[in-house]
Amino acid sequence: MSNRDAYIAKMKLQLDELNAAMDELETKAQEAKADARDKYKAEMLKLRHQSELAVDKLDELKSATEDSWENLIAGTEKVRDAFVHSFHYFKSQF
Repeated sequence: MSNRDAYIAKMKLQLDELNAAMDELETKAQEAKADARDKYKAEMLKLRHQSELAVDKLDELKSATEDSWENLIAGTEKVRDAFVHSFHYFKSQF
């Protein structure tokens, strides 16, 4: 397995784990009071958007050539890190 393939697999695993954790939080939100549930839904929409951005970056990385993929790593990690940070902050608030 090339470095590129290993990196993509690792990134995909991280995003899959975060998305699964978001699904669990979403299930718990259904039990919250109505006002908290509305706030939760709004924040969850923001997280879902960040997740989509991270997946888009990963797809961009997957389609990059062997010579150019390393140039995309910094941007991909920046988007992923923002998603991770937002997720952990969100989780600490609920």
